[in-house]
Amino acid sequence: MQPTTPGFRGNAELRNLVLVLGDQLDLNAAAFDDFDAARDAAWMAEVAEESTHVWSSKPRTVMFLAGMRHFAQALRAAGRTLHYTALDAGGNRGSLQAQLQSDIERLRPARLVMTAPGDWRVLQAIKTVAQANSLPLDIHEDRHFYCSVREFAAHAQRRKSLRMEYFYREMRKRHGVLMAGEAGDEPEGGRWNFDAENREAFGSTGPGTVPPRAAIAPDAITREVIALVEARFATHPGQLHSFAWPVTREQALVALQRFIAERLPLFGRYQDAMWPGDPWLYHSHLATALNLKLLNPREAVASAVAAYHAGDAPLPSVEGFVRQILGWREYVRGIYWTRMPGYAELNELDAQEDLPTWYWNGATDMTCLRDALAQTLSHGYANHIQRLMVTGLYALMLGVQPQQVHAWYLAVYVDAVEWVELPNTLGMSQYADGGLMASKPYVATGKYIQRMSPHCQGCRYDPAQRMGDAACPFTTLYWDFLMRHEAKLAANPRMALQVKNVARLSHAEKQAIRERAAAIRRGKVGSERPAMRPALLDA
Repeated sequence: MQPTTPGFRGNAELRNLVLVLGDQLDLNAAAFDDFDAARDAAWMAEVAEESTHVWSSKPRTVMFLAGMRHFAQALRAAGRTLHYTALDAGGNRGSLQAQLQSDIERLRPARLVMTAPGDWRVLQAIKTVAQANSLPLDIHEDRHFYCSVREFAAHAQRRKSLRMEYFYREMRKRHGVLMAGEAGDEPEGGRWNFDAENREAFGSTGPGTVPPRAAIAPDAITREVIALVEARFATHPGQLHSFAWPVTREQALVALQRFIAERLPLFGRYQDAMWPGDPWLYHSHLATALNLKLLNPREAVASAVAAYHAGDAPLPSVEGFVRQILGWREYVRGIYWTRMPGYAELNELDAQEDLPTWYWNGATDMTCLRDALAQTLSHGYANHIQRLMVTGLYALMLGVQPQQVHAWYLAVYVDAVEWVELPNTLGMSQYADGGLMASKPYVATGKYIQRMSPHCQGCRYDPAQRMGDAACPFTTLYWDFLMRHEAKLAANPRMALQVKNVARLSHAEKQAIRERAAAIRRGKVGSERPAMRPALLDA
């Protein structure tokens, strides 16, 4: 990997150094708007810190590095001078801040320019370097989003409480997506969302023949990155034998086209369903391409809406897909950038347990968790229900410190960039923000998993039992969670009915539930074998 484009201007003055981060792989990014090939240069750096500030999985690290190296090729092909430091290059400083400082001293630019980053920590590091060198830092709006941070803040100020549904409706109206009526102010199909139609399970016959995932065979660059990561981060979690994610703009477009044509029609109906051993199902698998900016969300939304108007996909599926992008994705970004840095430290339920070590190796005898963790470690992927209602649900009811849950999610998933991962984990999954993201904690017994998948059929635990050796840990922890937080939850109108059920338990039942929950927390239930707890942070 060449660190610098050959033939750079020699002693010519460098006007703008355009910083490109690993999740900004877009030739049309706002930071390039005023790019002058004669006076400006791009800058990219692979640094070990981005794989060690959390214990980043091998698939996640490969995703970013392969994407960056392919984008470096695209920049050079577009005639843009590029200063690129590879992870295995001599003189690599190891951290983004140190590498940028070293290169500023060497290149002496007059100004730093960048598109707004997706990570508060990274933004602060770059600001620190710019200030230390008395360099102007121009930060451009990220055009990959429908809603700017400023616009979201204005939306939030107009409301006593934030709810994604109202924000989503506002975005649909503003951008004219799936709107009908003479004035274009009515939702297509007469309803704003079709959640009721989008909650089906597969039933006993299973998903049938699902169109295959749009797998991309690794090319020479990606294979080089895989070998580097296997050597450099050998002790990190995850496997690379099946790495097949899109890492270029062209590959991302193929993945989008395949999803629209092959899986969108049934995406909505089965978006909450799970099936053992089948991680892909009818999901889009496009979050990585969207979050690395290989795809523009407008492309994804427009393609889905066009499929609906052409009669190729039903409205519930298309609306469900649009809501994930135009609604939820935009909403979590607004929450992140209007609430940081304090948001990252929230812990509304005062959860202090450690994350079980088997989250890092899948060594649990709970079938649903073992399946979700196995595919997570193999592919760096799990669908949203596996994240919210399997791995996230268990951690929430166990009482795991939300910052540890956040570190795990940020580490293991290939689509994890902090702006989208942190609010989804702390807010939606762990209720650590006290209801800002979600109006209630998403808690359920093992019967929810039994309803949405066949996992319970082959499991040693019974989801109908809350006490005793055969009791499903999800069910035990559900009742224990309600008892531990009874006073707080009773004040939540959406939880009142669930909390009332606690009163129907006898004193003996409550005591038995507490004792089994305590055994679960001690690792006496659910863990197949002991494992060393990894160091989540290197510094």
